[in-house]
Parts: sequence; C-alpha cells; structure tokens
Amino acid sequence: MTERLRGVVEASWFSNFIIVVILINAVTLGLETSPTAMTAAGSLLYAIDNIALAIYCAEIAAKLIVYRFSFFRDPWNIFDFIIVGIALMPSAEGLAVLRSLRILRALRLISMVPEMRTVVQALLNAIPAMASVIALLALIFYVAAVMTTKLFGGAFPEWFGTIGASLYTLFQVVTLESWSMGIVRPVMEVHPYAWVFFVPFILIVTFAVLNLFIAIIVNAMQTASGGNEEQHHRENEAHFAELMDELKGLRLEIAALRKKRADPSPSKE
Repeated sequence: MTERLRGVVEASWFSNFIIVVILINAVTLGLETSPTAMTAAGSLLYAIDNIALAIYCAEIAAKLIVYRFSFFRDPWNIFDFIIVGIALMPSAEGLAVLRSLRILRALRLISMVPEMRTVVQALLNAIPAMASVIALLALIFYVAAVMTTKLFGGAFPEWFGTIGASLYTLFQVVTLESWSMGIVRPVMEVHPYAWVFFVPFILIVTFAVLNLFIAIIVNAMQTASGGNEEQHHRENEAHFAELMDELKGLRLEIAALRKKRADPSPSKE
C-alpha cells in the first residue's frame, strides 16, 4: 500500500496536477477581491477554494505516510507544510488578516517547479556575498545622510531635517523617482552647488554599488545551473554504469547458456 502510494506521490502527473490546482486556486483567490465576481459566483469560488485546500491536505498527508519523519528533512516540504498550515487557521471576522494570507498558497509553485527552486536556491546562496555589499551600501547611505542633514537640513527640514528623513530622501534619489525635479532642483535653488553631491552619489550608488547585487545574483545563478548540470551528468553516468553492468551480466548468462548447450551431456551407464 505504501509503495503504491509512493508511486503516486512521486509520479510526474501528480506534480502537474498539484501545479494546476495551485494555479486555479490562485485565480479564484484573486477573483474573491472583485465585488462583481463575488456577486456573480461567490459560493462557487469558496467551494473551489475549499476543494483546493482539501487536495493540499491530502497531498501533505500522503507524503507524511510515504516519507514519515524524513518528510521534514527536505526544506521545501517544510515550506509546503507551513503554507498549508496557515491556510487551515481560522479566518473569522476577528482574524480577517489570516484569511488574506491564503494567497500564500500560490507560493507553493516555487516548491513544485524545479526552475523556480533553482532561482530561489541561487538567491539564498547569494545572501552571504550580498552581506558585504549591503554593509558597504549602508555605510555610504549613513555618511551621505549625515552630510545632507548638515548641508540641507536647515532649508529643507521635511527632506533633510533628521538623519531618518535624509535616509528616506536619499533612498528616493537612488530609485531615480522624481529625483531631479522633485528633490535636487528645489535644493539647487537654495544651494546652487548641490549637484556636486547628488550626481556622484547617484553614480556611485545607483550605477556602481547596486549593480554589484546583479553581478552576485548572476554568478549565483550560474553556479546553481552548473551544479544542476553536474548533478544530471552524475545521474546519467550512474544510470549508464548500471546499464553496462546489466549488459555484462546478460553477456555472461548468454555465454554460460551457449557453453552448456555446446558441452555434451554425460551418458548414463
């Protein structure tokens, strides 16, 4: 019974079925935010949502039966277990925020699609390398915030009155959202040489330091892809070795049969 259930859980059609259920459930949860859709088919959307939740629970239960405690050795299984557990929490009027967390079920696509898992794994692997860049970025922001607070805080207290306000304004400048007409040009009307600070700051942070994040992530993606290719190569080599062993065994059996047929049987006296 367990082996038969294992065959179902590990089958590709079962994974594809769960992916389809996740996509349908994500669409229905999005439609629940539309008053028009809820008026037209609210009961149907809730029914589909409950059916999807029942399928998720059945899937988790089947995997627990098959894998037992080894189920929790895989981080992606723990991720799925937490997502489904959140969906089972009560969602009464006092706990409406928990009901909104049901859309987290759509994140199960990450654990179901291997390509998405590779991307997430690459991002996680890049975190240690990104820590140094984040520290460098924080240092630059802090120095720039202190400078702008002292230089422009008196004339523009709403933007640079405190270090916190300066940090937020500098973040807006880095995102290039209305940085020129909204921030820099008004400052330059009072401090004409303010561009001497803002232009190098944008060049250093936006076009240099932030690109380091992209470089680190790309490198991590290449490493993850190379690791997957190497793993597939090892699996193919192992499979080829198994086939060769089977062929050698068949050749030995065939040779033994031929020898047995060629040798005359001993006569009985």
